[in-house]
Amino acid sequence: MSSEGRRAFGARVAELRRQRDLTQSELAAAIGRTASWVSQVERGVQPVNRLDVLRLLADGLGVPLQVLQPEALSTATPGAGAVEEAVPNDLDQARLVISGHSALDVILDPREDFRTDLLPGLRDEVERVWDLTHGDRFAELSKALGLLLPRLERASRTASEELRQELHRLLARTYQALAAAFVRQGEADAAWLAADRAIRAAELAGDRLGVFVGVFRLVHAFVRLQRLDQAEHAAATALNTLVTHAEGESTAEEELSVVGSLHLALALVHARSGDRSAAREQIGKARMVAARIGVERNDFNLEFGPTNVEVQAVSTAVDLGDAGEALDIAEDLDVSELSGERQARLLMDLGRAHVQRRQLGDALAHLLKAEAIAPDLVRSHIAARGAVRELMLMAGRSASSELRGLAERSDAMGW
Repeated sequence: MSSEGRRAFGARVAELRRQRDLTQSELAAAIGRTASWVSQVERGVQPVNRLDVLRLLADGLGVPLQVLQPEALSTATPGAGAVEEAVPNDLDQARLVISGHSALDVILDPREDFRTDLLPGLRDEVERVWDLTHGDRFAELSKALGLLLPRLERASRTASEELRQELHRLLARTYQALAAAFVRQGEADAAWLAADRAIRAAELAGDRLGVFVGVFRLVHAFVRLQRLDQAEHAAATALNTLVTHAEGESTAEEELSVVGSLHLALALVHARSGDRSAAREQIGKARMVAARIGVERNDFNLEFGPTNVEVQAVSTAVDLGDAGEALDIAEDLDVSELSGERQARLLMDLGRAHVQRRQLGDALAHLLKAEAIAPDLVRSHIAARGAVRELMLMAGRSASSELRGLAERSDAMGW
């Protein structure tokens, strides 16, 4: 896009924003960017070349993509004023797998031919799927799911009655992992579909708590879609239903893990909408649930416990722009027993906090540590890429080779 084209595009964004009576900060919050980024777009300084970012911006402005950028669907080659196609996603193969029905032949020809001896292998494969998800190894995850999901869908229909319940449970866990991965890669519509299928599979398995876990995954998909009203409704409805069952002293710890995780999901929703008091209230409730458990647990791969609540409290504070509070919470936090994904997420959020305080050296150090643990997290997470981009803008021509390398690896300047 030429400099003249950037200025014209920026003026269009500014006009559409004013028509919706939004400030730059409000638009930035709605699309998960910074006010500085919006300002530079409107001034024609920052190009917007990626189709996925254009769609996000159009959603935030409440207009069709064609209104924001009439050439967006052009087939002209990049460099001639057209918008580049979105970069292929590591989960593209998995997206294709869930874009239809994986067992159509069984629907037409019902039969019972699942071999019982295959069940242990399927259990191991589901565990591996979650290991890949927690490790943010999305390309490997997509390849594994391309084989596993169709097998589980067929097995749940062709196994004997006494085995189908467990197979539906495995299917629910697999869709939950896929929903979590899609959220992290910004594929929120696919995450919505995967979460919905997880809820259905859990219900068929008779796994009542698994249904609520599916709702938890659904809430995160809604947040990524910027559908905060739907996210709040889903989380609050699930909590109001479940919390009455979790008040007794004998409540199972796995049930408490689900309750606490839903409180954290609701805290995220309130933080994204800028409601400080409501977000902090939910963090406080999650802390009380975690105190009842007393240890870190990983029921339903939720990774809930006292330390994980504080990791989420750091993230919530950063989302609210309270960098000092985030750094204070993290000061004495020991996350060595948590998964690599959670450790990297904390480092990423601390990097974001230092960016907010314009502490370039500390911000870069934390982001590089996060990348060393989970490279795909920094490369694919919108907030991480935003932090890297903000660092590049602050550093300008004096950007170090380390920062430039990080920006290139995360494609932060391709926004």
